[in-house]
Amino acid sequence: MEPFKVHILGCGSALPTLRHYASSQVVEVREHVLMLDCAEGTQMQLRKCRVRFTKLSHVFITHLHGDHCFGLIGMISTFGLLGRTAKLHIHGPKELGPELDRQIKFYTHDLGYEVVFYPVDTTKHQVIYEDRSLTVESIPLEHRMPCCGYLIREKQNLPHIRRDVMDCYGIPSSQYQNIKKGADWTTADGEVIPNSRLVSPADPARSYAYISDTRYLPHLHELVKGVSTLYHESTYGDDRLQSAEKYMHSTARQAAMVARDAGVGKLMLGHYSSRYEDETVLLQEARSVFENSFLSSEKEVIDV
Repeated sequence: MEPFKVHILGCGSALPTLRHYASSQVVEVREHVLMLDCAEGTQMQLRKCRVRFTKLSHVFITHLHGDHCFGLIGMISTFGLLGRTAKLHIHGPKELGPELDRQIKFYTHDLGYEVVFYPVDTTKHQVIYEDRSLTVESIPLEHRMPCCGYLIREKQNLPHIRRDVMDCYGIPSSQYQNIKKGADWTTADGEVIPNSRLVSPADPARSYAYISDTRYLPHLHELVKGVSTLYHESTYGDDRLQSAEKYMHSTARQAAMVARDAGVGKLMLGHYSSRYEDETVLLQEARSVFENSFLSSEKEVIDV
């Protein structure tokens, strides 16, 4: 099974602390390197996590609060200094496009590569990127400004060839792809070997949902149903429920309710308020609802 990994670069909220950087993650899947949010300090965290700058192809910005995008123009500039030539694809709320264009013209000269912007309608759940191996969907959220999360899905692999059976019937390797796609095999004697004997089931397709800043949404579980791993903002605990409602954030317990109702594999908590010097209380509240909950931390690598 190919790696599907998430590097946590930052899992704090708006106020930087000595313990946490603001929001940014890198997802490695099917030879893609994708970034989710790009806060201040992201470049330093990329170096610390030993993620190669040159492999990053797409950046997905959830919304235009600084703790999710202040690092973007700096990273774009650095890529130019490093001699990047490949296009960098930026996805985000439509308001980001003109501002990003202005900053690139103001702060960079002879960048050396093209930055391509794709506006995302944060009010719609839709596929915003697709290639032969994965899709990325937007997940509408409700925050103090237009905001969406992102859901990265692998496409289903073909089944595995049973080499012992193939060798037994002398089936040439040139037929492997046809058999993976469902073909039977007919021997020289006319015996039909059904496809079910020639292959074993494919690895299940994995998925990762990144739910950025949002108030608790009772219907959200329907959009992330059955994902392998869910990252859900959990800025506050039960002790600050009023703050969560006022600033349109979620509590750890509410994040766990989404995970439970969606039937996800595991829940990663993040976007912690700087008011908490120890996030264990958030973990305890989440686990009281959904046992398979965990705290995110900088430089952690999550196996989806």
